[in-house]
Amino acid sequence: MAEYTKPLPEITPESRPFWQGCKRHQFLVQRCRACGARQHYPRGVCASCWSQDLEWLPSSGRATVYSFTVTHRTQARGFRDELPYVLAWVELEEGVQVLTNLVGCDPATLAIGMPVRVTFEDVNADVSIPRFTPA
Repeated sequence: MAEYTKPLPEITPESRPFWQGCKRHQFLVQRCRACGARQHYPRGVCASCWSQDLEWLPSSGRATVYSFTVTHRTQARGFRDELPYVLAWVELEEGVQVLTNLVGCDPATLAIGMPVRVTFEDVNADVSIPRFTPA
């Protein structure tokens, strides 16, 4: 495994189940047992009703591109070697939006509404980072 030079996620008690899912190559979202709302990023309470009664459910991993930007210049360590790179909001089939990188495609071919699917980059023995690629 090559050295990973980008920042690693801070794994907190609230986000630990999400990162454990990623390690298994499974994208998890939270669902509120009180109101049924789904959410991503991991939180300790429901963003809709403030209930603390949350559960983790597997996502299909299928999404569509909601918005994106192509970065051509950066001085950030780890990122400058991958220019240009794509930062995107994708909307999962489950209805939640995720901020992510789009990988495995020519940035000139991207379009709003394009179908994408989750993939995982195993960066070390403990962390796998979710990315999205054209479906």
